[in-house]
Amino acid sequence: MREKKAIIIGAGPAGLTAAYELLTKSQDIKPIILELEDFVGGISRTATYKDNRMDIGGHRFFSKDDRVTALWTKMLPVQGAAAKDDKILGREKPLQEGGPDPEETDEVMLVRDRVSRIIYKRKFFDYPISLKARTFINMGLWSTLKAGFGYLGSCMHKRPETNLENFYINRFGKPLYEMFFEDYTEKLWGVHPSQLSADWGSQRVKGLSISKAIGNAFKKLFGKKNREVETSLIEQFIYPKKGPGQLYEKMAAEIERLGGEILYGRTVQKVTLKDGKVTTVSALNKEGRIEEYAADYFISSMPIKDLLEAIGKENAPADVYEIATSLPYRDFMTVGLKLDKLKVKNKTKMKTLGDIVPDCWIYVQDRDVRLGRIQIFNNWSPYMVGNPEEHIWIGLEYFCSEGDSMWTSPDEEFIAKGVEELIKIGVIESKENVLDSTLIRVKKAYPAYFGSYGEFDKVKEWLNTFENLYCVGRNGQHRYNNMDHSMVTSMVACENIISGNTDKTALWNVNTEKAYHETKTEGESQEKSE
Repeated sequence: MREKKAIIIGAGPAGLTAAYELLTKSQDIKPIILELEDFVGGISRTATYKDNRMDIGGHRFFSKDDRVTALWTKMLPVQGAAAKDDKILGREKPLQEGGPDPEETDEVMLVRDRVSRIIYKRKFFDYPISLKARTFINMGLWSTLKAGFGYLGSCMHKRPETNLENFYINRFGKPLYEMFFEDYTEKLWGVHPSQLSADWGSQRVKGLSISKAIGNAFKKLFGKKNREVETSLIEQFIYPKKGPGQLYEKMAAEIERLGGEILYGRTVQKVTLKDGKVTTVSALNKEGRIEEYAADYFISSMPIKDLLEAIGKENAPADVYEIATSLPYRDFMTVGLKLDKLKVKNKTKMKTLGDIVPDCWIYVQDRDVRLGRIQIFNNWSPYMVGNPEEHIWIGLEYFCSEGDSMWTSPDEEFIAKGVEELIKIGVIESKENVLDSTLIRVKKAYPAYFGSYGEFDKVKEWLNTFENLYCVGRNGQHRYNNMDHSMVTSMVACENIISGNTDKTALWNVNTEKAYHETKTEGESQEKSE
């Protein structure tokens, strides 16, 4: 009989991991998850529209942390036989001996090829930028010369990394920054990179630079094996057959089987503090009644802004409350389109069903459209598409702010605009190629690195004074964590709880290492979340 309770706010990757860790590694702590929505997974869920599935944001499963990889593959083992598209096309993939057959069971991880490119001036470039001949041909002689001299200039004169713009220019030179980073970054965050903290770059692209690309190119040329490979060279990843939400649905089922609870439709409205601890959390249920939960431990993955509002202005220092409730976020909209064909042709050597382009993601750098990124779900998993041999199922990703003109646009109007932009950049021929469509909105998808974020340490330090409160995950720490980092924050929090360690330094140090978060070295695991 479990004697203690842990209230966990949120059933995304971090919240579910916390519950699972407590159930499997402690003997006397029962986790109860309070989830706002009626589904698990947070922004890592899989949305279903008719017979098609959408990965909200795109999630590659790749981690250098063996604990995360072990948990993922325990829930969904890696395939031991060919997937549908690989079988049809005769593509070979590394298979797990004794692993499940994707054609016979849904509970399986697929091995997928990583292909991401940039559309810039209606031409394709590798993402991240490579030094292939095609890159220079597409750029043209003048742009190539500008880029070369710009990079040399950045080597001789380093800018102070007081903002994200300088961070990029120091690594790529100004011309390449303007071509391949400036506009997409502004689409994503809604502010110019010069107004963004360099913290984002240090977490997301810290191992990438032209010097790294040159070094890797020479090592490839002379046949040397690179012991440390940056994200641009990670060629495969694992992926749940039915999308990332499938994994978190399996975790949720395991949590309930082990005796944990997941309560859906609970909106946390009040967090009560007393004597340096959290004592209770009050939530509004689906019937409109307030429920109060007392516990020994509280693990929060809810947005920091919402957490401080639930604590109350009268219960927090004035500056902490102001900083926290002013933290910026970016919201997210995905237009799902079922297409009969694409205008853009597959000019790669990679075989695909229907000979479509092989990309998982296409980053749209062109500044004359608001479209940020395109996902081609066929290439993530053929089982995400109702009829992958006849139809292409894609997602058009837009970054916005809740309440702005994009967010408040009527669905049909916004979808029509997305189709127009797809035609404009040459991905489809006409609106007649669109067979069906849908639109999904996601609040607080990206904690942003501007505005009051510059003073966020004051909020973190104050929250750390509450002995039994643990902030985990992307929104729980206001940090652009990937899935695996979010899961690790919960693993560390649970280690602290079980061991009685009240020092939360390690908890907040997850995803602050200097090496790039997708770097792998020999002996390390190779799965990664996005």
